[in-house]
Amino acid sequence: MNSNVENLPPHVLRLVYKEVSALAADPPEGIKIYPSEEDITELHTSIEGPEGTPFAGGIFRMRLVLGKDFPAVPPKGYFLTKIFHPNVGHKGEICVNVLKRDWKAELGLRHILLTIKCLLIHPNPESALNEEAGRLLLEDYAEYESRARLLTEIHAMGGTSGAPQDPNDGPQPKKHAGDPTKRAGPSVPAGLGNSANGASSNSNSSSNINNVVKKKADKKRALRRL
Repeated sequence: MNSNVENLPPHVLRLVYKEVSALAADPPEGIKIYPSEEDITELHTSIEGPEGTPFAGGIFRMRLVLGKDFPAVPPKGYFLTKIFHPNVGHKGEICVNVLKRDWKAELGLRHILLTIKCLLIHPNPESALNEEAGRLLLEDYAEYESRARLLTEIHAMGGTSGAPQDPNDGPQPKKHAGDPTKRAGPSVPAGLGNSANGASSNSNSSSNINNVVKKKADKKRALRRL
């Protein structure tokens, strides 16, 4: 989607920037914000799957897109992580009343994010975008839970799909102790590292090799006699 930064009036952009900055500094529990300096009208986030649901343990990436008529018109929400949920379409589009008829300009982005997180706890099969998920939720919850859990394990556990990765997430580069210009040399087997003992170590190694060769030859001669 194209950016709507140029389409929004300056006072709306200032309000959006202020709210996004507040969200990034103090996000709702279980939610991370990934603000973009280039395009404040597209907000990337991630939501932790709530405990006690088939989504527990997963990290679900999503985005909110603010249109040119925001805040008079609600933003559009999309899951970027694949999820089996009645209110999430096959292309990730989210169906929730707060993004439709219940929207009010004063609600704000924080309210939207909390509502979407609650949707993971309490799906609404009556306004299903994924009809199969909605049907299973009503008729066969065990099968619904199994399907939702499977997709969570495949797509939401340990993946990086969706929003830009937090630079603080994941393993950090290893740092060398001491002088960074010095690197440890190749490992040396015990007994071969000291130059003072080099001659005796080499002699012992040659003796060991000869013994091994002799044992193999004796074994072959013994086998021929059988």
